[in-house]
Amino acid sequence: MEKLLKRCRIRSPLVRECLAECLGVYILILFGCGTVAQVVTSQEKNGQYLSINLGFALGVTFGVFVSRGVSGAHLNPAVTLSLCVLGRHPWLKLPFYAFFQALGAFLAAATVGLQYYDAIQSYSGGQLTVTGPTATGGIFCTYPAEYLSLWGGIMDQVIGTAALLLCILALGDQRNTSIPDYLQPLLAGASVLVIGISMGSNSGYALNPARDFGPRFFTYIAGWGDEVFKAGGGWWWVPLVAPCIGALVGTLIYELLVEVHHPPLSSEIQSSCQEVTEGKSLELEGMEPDGGKSA
Repeated sequence: MEKLLKRCRIRSPLVRECLAECLGVYILILFGCGTVAQVVTSQEKNGQYLSINLGFALGVTFGVFVSRGVSGAHLNPAVTLSLCVLGRHPWLKLPFYAFFQALGAFLAAATVGLQYYDAIQSYSGGQLTVTGPTATGGIFCTYPAEYLSLWGGIMDQVIGTAALLLCILALGDQRNTSIPDYLQPLLAGASVLVIGISMGSNSGYALNPARDFGPRFFTYIAGWGDEVFKAGGGWWWVPLVAPCIGALVGTLIYELLVEVHHPPLSSEIQSSCQEVTEGKSLELEGMEPDGGKSA
């Protein structure tokens, strides 16, 4: 068995990172959407709204544990985009990360759909719908509340994702508060939990383009049809675009209000002094001695 596993080993760092992101998001959506399926199909007999919050929070926690040592556990194209903007992640990897994150979400939604197939059929009476009293499309992806305007939905996603990035960047900022590595996944999950508790009623707090689009595409091909793209006044693009904007807003806020103001590290001071010294040495080397001037 060990020899067989060695033959399966992938040497490409990018491929390994993409597979880790795919599996991390798979775990996130498996637990998150699985919780929604249980709550909806049992008509809240086996869980309530807080169960959904906990399901997604713990899904994030274990998704991070699964992938962080290989890929950094972005689990979200909006997070990857923000890290690229900060210069902490190569732009070249952005489309690969985003694709495999969406793929992981798609596969997880398919798994939940398979696991809860009988329950969904029984609850919906065999009619797979997005709206109505027995709608099941919302098990997999997000839709706006009836009262929510398009502008209100965009702001909802921008604010929620900005809050997420503020928390994520703070957790990773060792110059702000040094947090043990083993606690970071737990606190990342806690940030998703508190966002869900405080900002989830408007549209289901997608906060993640991959989390929403992968399962939405699954429902499109699995029987819910094109209504998944038409419902909510064509809502589907909002969880794709607004979280990316919100992530950049949250990143900018944290950088401008906190991280940019950290005092320089001793290593940075030494490096700066060394550069100044080298610059002065070059200037001295470029000067001609008096004896070398022509009379």
